Amino acid sequence: MKAPVSWIREYVDLPADVTTDELTRRLTALGLKLEGVESAGAGISGPLVVGRVLTMEPEPQKNGKTINWCTVDVGAANGTGEPQGIVCGAHNFAPGDLVVVILPGGVLPGNFEISARKTYGHLSAGMICSARELGLGDDHDGIIVLPADAGEPGDDAFDVLGLREEVIEFEINPDRAYALSLRGIAREAALAFGAPFRDPADRPVPAPNDAGYPVFVDDPAGCPVFVARTVTGLDPAAPTPDWMARRLQQAGMRPISLAVDVTNYVMLETGRPIHGYDADKLAGPIRVRRAREGERLRTLDGTDRVLSPEDLVVTDDSGIIGLGGVMGGETTEMSDTTTNVLVEAAHWDPVSMFRTGKRHKISSEAGKRNERGVDPVITPAAADRVVELLVTYGGGTADPGVTVVGSPPPQPRITISYDLPARVTGIAIDAATTVANLEAVGCTLDKADSTLTATPPPWRPDLVDPFDLVEEVARIVGYDRVPSVLPREAAGRGLSREQRLRRRVGRTLAGAGCVEVISFPFVGDAAFDALGLPADDPRRHTVRLANPLSSEEPSYTTTLLPGLLKAAARNIGRGATGVSLFETGTVAFPVDRGPAPIYGVDWRPSDDELAKLFDAIPEQPLYLAVVLAGERERAGWWGGGRAAGWSDAVALVRRLGTELGLDVEVSASTRAPWHPGRCAQLAVAGEPIGYAGELHPKVCQAFGLPARSAAVELDLDALMRRARDVVPGPEFSTYPLAKEDVALIVANDVPAADVEAALREGAGPLLESVRLFDVYTGDQVGEGRKSLAFALRFRAPDRTLTEEETAAARDAAVALAAERTGAVQRS
Repeated sequence: MKAPVSWIREYVDLPADVTTDELTRRLTALGLKLEGVESAGAGISGPLVVGRVLTMEPEPQKNGKTINWCTVDVGAANGTGEPQGIVCGAHNFAPGDLVVVILPGGVLPGNFEISARKTYGHLSAGMICSARELGLGDDHDGIIVLPADAGEPGDDAFDVLGLREEVIEFEINPDRAYALSLRGIAREAALAFGAPFRDPADRPVPAPNDAGYPVFVDDPAGCPVFVARTVTGLDPAAPTPDWMARRLQQAGMRPISLAVDVTNYVMLETGRPIHGYDADKLAGPIRVRRAREGERLRTLDGTDRVLSPEDLVVTDDSGIIGLGGVMGGETTEMSDTTTNVLVEAAHWDPVSMFRTGKRHKISSEAGKRNERGVDPVITPAAADRVVELLVTYGGGTADPGVTVVGSPPPQPRITISYDLPARVTGIAIDAATTVANLEAVGCTLDKADSTLTATPPPWRPDLVDPFDLVEEVARIVGYDRVPSVLPREAAGRGLSREQRLRRRVGRTLAGAGCVEVISFPFVGDAAFDALGLPADDPRRHTVRLANPLSSEEPSYTTTLLPGLLKAAARNIGRGATGVSLFETGTVAFPVDRGPAPIYGVDWRPSDDELAKLFDAIPEQPLYLAVVLAGERERAGWWGGGRAAGWSDAVALVRRLGTELGLDVEVSASTRAPWHPGRCAQLAVAGEPIGYAGELHPKVCQAFGLPARSAAVELDLDALMRRARDVVPGPEFSTYPLAKEDVALIVANDVPAADVEAALREGAGPLLESVRLFDVYTGDQVGEGRKSLAFALRFRAPDRTLTEEETAAARDAAVALAAERTGAVQRS
């Protein structure tokens, strides 16, 4: 909302020494967020004066253009008092007219410097200016012709045109619709400085009578008040007064015609949207109702719209003529031939206005105000103000008929204790301050011993409960006075088990060199195709969003890998030699139980209704994904580097299991997007929790990742369910370690993990660790077989082991491995 300072001062007696900075500071403290302060003449400097055209001689040119060689009286502004010779290409003025002249040495917006220069055979010393050249609008068809009483030649044109006028722009929150008007902003300014306020809507209005235009309202809930006034004999050629056009431009609106400009001006002035009909195009009485299925309307923007039964419409005997409170129709639009105007000032249900605007994707200045809630009491005054301006500046006649249908809805009564503002804010606010501040914002109060009952003013539909009133009191007292108090943590509270485990997971992965990222949880078929998922893969069955951010990614993801792989590829593409990224987030799997019911917001759903709501919500488990690509160990003076591989992915999961007190079981598997034969299924106590391994080469290529990149994806909820809250620290023995190495020959398809598990179980309690340190295939072990070399480490907590004890444990381990996997010890 843009508000010229002079327009604010028209309604508030602000102290003369109040600067714009001070005004904006105080209004911001009251809750009107400052966007900026601008001045129309900010880009203009130098001599800009009023001039009187003395002569103009048309001179046709060879290019078919006709220019005017003018002499212009600029008084003493040029230093000589002699008429100024200026070439002008416009033709909308005549000798004797007052115009705006910028003399040599001046600068126009865009840093356009003016100098005396020879053109069309004349020395043109200056420029006669148009509105566009001064940055006052888009009109470039002709120059500005000032009113006859605008001033004398040589007078400063900055003041005449209001170019020194400062305009404040505010960002208005949705709950403060009253501030989308000069009436509202001025009321806040009066509140800020304790200055007298003159309400532009406080005016005598004629009483309703039976001579007005007939109006019927079939839906009083949707349109509680409808006021109609008629102006006849309007001069369609009457221009918009300069002061009005200037204020509209300063407020960010383009002047169009007198009838349209007057309705826009009154809307800005009072906050009440007004609509004007060409009365000669109306057929019969006006009726307000809900649209019927299949009805259509071509609105003023030229769009043919199919209406919904929820839309409020304005009709006459010819059909629908307007989308109530949002936009009028083409058939009754005012034009440059309109002489009779029917003025509509109606109050509309804000919820209906909001839904209609969203449904039809219409964003208008009227709709913006109606959907937020407008003062319903001032409809007769706003209509009367429009009639007054049309009569004054358009030469029209006010018809004596006045139509008023309905009455404003009653305001709620809110009971509040005197000390509630003090208890909520922590500021020492006494009862007298509470009363004074609520009265200052327009509330009517009924006072009792310990409580008061407030009736909010009609322009404040946002005040509905006691805490809204607390906010009003607090913002006047000053938010800067609210003390900063650190809240106390309740005894026995703290992080939940899930929070503690999630932090443990994050610290573990960070300690392993991984960096956490967050990506958008949305996918499309292209991502699943890049992952190589089969057509029947359950992960392709997604929850589709009703209003997706992108039509290419319309679904909630069932896997974290697409976003993580894109992030890894982006970093690799920007020069990273290696990345280790992880992400935790929810995925969604449809439950296919039908759509979730939509309940109102004015009551709490029952337990049965909540159960139906939760029943329709998809399953959303928490997942963890890791991607390792490029260098895992860098090269340096210590030797060559090493690329990340599947073993690093599996090792990360094992390390995570250790930190959570879990034994992670690893077995060979096949699952997209991993490479067949290099994919491991991960499980805890027999329950599968995810997969890890090397990505398929086609997946690496599709995402732009280095070959043999690795990835992990786990069901973190399943992992945390089995995690130990407290993981005991390792026990250390002071006795020496006994070392035994064994090499076992097994078939190629026997997983090393199975051999390791058998060795660990067979070795018994003396085994401290087992580690695979070599894999060999070749002629010495035979075709289709491999040799796995394990380092076994034994230690007893209470004694030094003998060679016999160590050998017995080793032999037992080998024997069990042979029994379970067919292993043969290599000599």
